Amino acid sequence: MRIALNARILQAPRTGIGHYVAELVNALRSEPDVDVSLFHGWGWSSALPAAAMPGYSRMTPLLRQIPGAYQARRWLEQKRFDQGRAQGLDLYHEPSLWPLAFDGPTVITLHDLTHLHFPETQPPARLREIERRLAAGVEQARVILTDSQAIADEAQAYFNLPAQRFVVAPLGVAERFRPRPLEEIDSVLKAHAVQAREYFLCVGTLEPRKNLSLALQAHALLPDAVRQRFPLLIAGMAGWQREQFSEPLRQALASGHVCLLGYLPDEQLAQLLAGARALIFPSLYEGFGLPVLEAMASGTPVVTTRSSAMPEVAGAAGNYIEADDAEGLRDAMSRLLDDSQHWQACREAGLQQARLFSWQRCAQATAGAYRQAMGG
Repeated sequence: MRIALNARILQAPRTGIGHYVAELVNALRSEPDVDVSLFHGWGWSSALPAAAMPGYSRMTPLLRQIPGAYQARRWLEQKRFDQGRAQGLDLYHEPSLWPLAFDGPTVITLHDLTHLHFPETQPPARLREIERRLAAGVEQARVILTDSQAIADEAQAYFNLPAQRFVVAPLGVAERFRPRPLEEIDSVLKAHAVQAREYFLCVGTLEPRKNLSLALQAHALLPDAVRQRFPLLIAGMAGWQREQFSEPLRQALASGHVCLLGYLPDEQLAQLLAGARALIFPSLYEGFGLPVLEAMASGTPVVTTRSSAMPEVAGAAGNYIEADDAEGLRDAMSRLLDDSQHWQACREAGLQQARLFSWQRCAQATAGAYRQAMGG
């Protein structure tokens, strides 16, 4: 099977979907009957591009102000994409929303339905595009991949589709996320002025859905001496409506107990995850929650919410809280500090849970979806 995979998202800094595309492409190379060609917006390639760093923009602010600029770019991309049909491509996989037109079988990956549950957490322009294009993309797809059963169930009910149209392909964990000896992470810890297992870590773009304000509130409820010894580090790009964090974040930063790290290179983030006391992941809604899996694979306990797909990922290893309960999050953080037996049990349970996931299993399920869409 010759697969056309839309990899244009890899031109941007890699967050959830970008990591999904890169890891899936690498894992699919082990599938003997799958040959992937990557469409990067203006042409085709067989090789993954280097990871971009923040500052990249797929559409410059100037272009955004030009009426019809998005539609013009989309039209040009479609023309370039159509040239790939001459290469004898059999199937098109769109790993995000709104696929391009293709006259053969199409598979899409539907990562979540955030726009239905939390429309206020989406930029208005993006929300309009989702509402305008998603239904058509779902109709175009012969098979719909989801990262979790929770999203498959939601989408099946919302779009009134048979279960046979869906294939669940849980995500995997990259090799860099693993327990590390102190000497491997010492330089990164020193660079951020922290000690191993003496800081909490949040990972996620600063945007409303990630609910990072709850982590700030809970950390502020800890005793001053505890906050000073166990600071809260936040790793992630500034996202949409980040101004909502301005005042609480300004106060937290001024106290010296919270540190905003920005977007980190992959290896640095992996090392920080391996050295943290716990990952704090209070997201309102996730189609999977990749940082939860990455933390567990690194030997780091996780505190997360019991909503959407997070329980599928964390299983019995998770420390669960309600998404609006700052005191409950504070108590979960305190227990991971004070109860060493509980911390060790969470670490061991997380390592065991993480072994259930791999990118190779994700690729195998994805290749099965391709065969199903091809009629095999």
